[in-house]
Amino acid sequence: MSNNVNKAASRAIISKYINKETLKYVFTTHFWGPVSNFGIPIAAIYDLKKDPSLISGPMTLALVVYSGVFMKYAMAVTPKNYLLLGCHIINETAQLGQGFRFLQYNYLTDKPKIEAAENTSNK
Repeated sequence: MSNNVNKAASRAIISKYINKETLKYVFTTHFWGPVSNFGIPIAAIYDLKKDPSLISGPMTLALVVYSGVFMKYAMAVTPKNYLLLGCHIINETAQLGQGFRFLQYNYLTDKPKIEAAENTSNK
């Protein structure tokens, strides 16, 4: 009897999530656009550990603005695209972190001391 209950529960879960509407959604740009776009925030998160001298201030600013615009767009389309919104929230957060690192390295720290410390540690 328990086996029949497990099969029925499995069928109910499968039919709830794997149905025509779900499959229809998976084959749309409403789904694949945000999925393919997740490369940007993944790269930004990975770059948070790299040397701050490599950060491009203008590019970081452009990506902050880009994500802000597309967060608004994700809520303006019908139906609302929560996957796109999530992608750009993550990207906005990562890019703001990069922007803070850029500002701190270029404007809030004493570069000669940093370069002297790097030169002594490389010897």
